Amino acid sequence: MSRQQQSVPNSNYGTQSSVGVTDGVFWVYLFFLVNFFLHLSNRIPGYGAIRPTLLLVALIAGLLFVQRERLKGKTRDPIFQAVLVLLGYMVLSWPLVEYQGSVIRHNLPEFIKAIVFLFFTALIIDSRRRLVLFLWVFVGCQVIRVLEPLYLNITQGYWGDSTYIGGGEFAGRLAGAPTDVINPNELGFVIATAAPFLHYLLFTGRWYAKVLYLILVPLLLYALILTMSRGAFLALLVVGWIIFKDSSHKFVLILVAIGIGFAGWSVMEPIQKDRYISIFSSDTAGGATTQGRIDGTIAEFKLGMKRPIVGHGVGTTPEVKANTWGSTQASHNMYGELLIEIGLIGFVLFLRFIIKIYQRFKRNQQLLRDMATEVSTRFYWNLNRALIALFWMYAVYSLNYWGLSQYYWYLFGGLAIAFGQILSRETSTEDAHKTEGSKEVIKYPLGWQINTRLGGHPAGVGSPKRLVQLRKDYKLLQKKH
Repeated sequence: MSRQQQSVPNSNYGTQSSVGVTDGVFWVYLFFLVNFFLHLSNRIPGYGAIRPTLLLVALIAGLLFVQRERLKGKTRDPIFQAVLVLLGYMVLSWPLVEYQGSVIRHNLPEFIKAIVFLFFTALIIDSRRRLVLFLWVFVGCQVIRVLEPLYLNITQGYWGDSTYIGGGEFAGRLAGAPTDVINPNELGFVIATAAPFLHYLLFTGRWYAKVLYLILVPLLLYALILTMSRGAFLALLVVGWIIFKDSSHKFVLILVAIGIGFAGWSVMEPIQKDRYISIFSSDTAGGATTQGRIDGTIAEFKLGMKRPIVGHGVGTTPEVKANTWGSTQASHNMYGELLIEIGLIGFVLFLRFIIKIYQRFKRNQQLLRDMATEVSTRFYWNLNRALIALFWMYAVYSLNYWGLSQYYWYLFGGLAIAFGQILSRETSTEDAHKTEGSKEVIKYPLGWQINTRLGGHPAGVGSPKRLVQLRKDYKLLQKKH
């Protein structure tokens, strides 16, 4: 069904289209997400022969190009601009990098497969409905990726990976399902990625959402124990700290954390306990591997300083290590990887991109405070809190995980762009209604402002004590005016 092209002004990003791409493009993108995260080519015989990921990327890119008139103004976003500057630098510096041929022949496809997540998410997700469906698909895929190997472990003794514990012995570590391609640390990363969304979007929902949350969280935590991923454990602690810091029920959370700690400790095998203790103590069997990881991180930064200005080229970290150390071990530190592959200039530009994402979430908080009703902002406010927790988790976990040619920062940046533009558009709409003098719109913001000035929280306006205080102050102001 054709719709008339319209545009809305936005003081920060110029004039943007209010129509967006068609639903057909959106559904193709959702299928792309399912195909990518659940690895359908490994599950469906013969499906992989058609190169579905490449085909879907080309199809979506072509559809966006055909509908480019609907996308006017979206690339003016500061996050978008930061990425475009980074890409421009990478193109201009390519002739100066160490391994130019490797970048083109072997590494460019993986980088493109990662960066498209930013463009597709930012350009296609342009309404609350699409945002909600996108989150259901994305988070749902992550949960499936965790529950599938956990089910196989419980029913068939599946592990998927192992770690050396000395004396010629190995201990099993839970990795992705046989059709998945992720190791235990990556499975832990998936768990830590899903956690903020589950807490802020499910636990704050209706009773059935809370029940689903209480079913899923213990399963995900048990799966995390089986991965023996110390980096993912620390990442989850970061998420827990953000939740604790923002909560008004800190004592309850402390009791819950103690209960989870005792329950988790009671189901751990001795080798699992030893591995997690090694995070904080070197007097364990796993202490040597912890120190080895630290030494490896330092060595990666030193390796990056051998060609510090423009680096060795995108995706060349294994090649650089092979030629320098005689080993092709993958990078375990995104920041070191940035220095090795795109040099100090690229390092700064990538950090600028990350900082722009965080600034967007802080700006979202201000927009949410200015919006009219709790009903319309509760979901947005909780999503923004989830994304802030996820930001800090990504920032910390990137010390233990590669990232320049991985999807997660780019999908995250695209989601930040899309979410911010949706909020900006809804704020502009509410401002227009206020200008028309709508009594219903004017009446509530006064109470909202009272609650905010009293130190209240948008997500907690409905608490009885806060409502009583809000009504008293609202009536007092009515008398004065």
